[in-house]
Amino acid sequence: MDLSAKKAWLLEGGQIVYGPVPITSGRSGYPTPVGMFHVLSKEKMHYSTEFDNAPMPNSVFFYPGDAFHTGSLSTPSHGCIHLSSTASLKFFTVLHVGDPVQVVH
Repeated sequence: MDLSAKKAWLLEGGQIVYGPVPITSGRSGYPTPVGMFHVLSKEKMHYSTEFDNAPMPNSVFFYPGDAFHTGSLSTPSHGCIHLSSTASLKFFTVLHVGDPVQVVH
C-alpha cells in the first residue's frame, strides 16, 4: 500500500494481480503504521470494541488493531486501511495468514 498515493494492490511473484485500488488510511493522531508486516488474522465480520462496535467487514489484520476492511473512501480511519466493498472482498479472499504486507508512506 502507498499511503501518499492513496492506492493499494495485490502482488503475486512480484507482478500486480489486482489493483491499484483507492484507499483511505489513518487520520491525524491515528496514523497507519508504515513498514513490512504479515497478515495476523482474518475476520469476515469484525466489530470494533474500541470504536462502539463499528462494523469492519472483510477484515484482514496486519498490525495489532489495524486491518484492511470495507470502509469510507472519503473519511480517514483510526489507522486501518479502508477499501471499497469489492476491493475488501478481493483482499479478504486472496490474502492468507502469514502473507507479507508492505505499507509505504
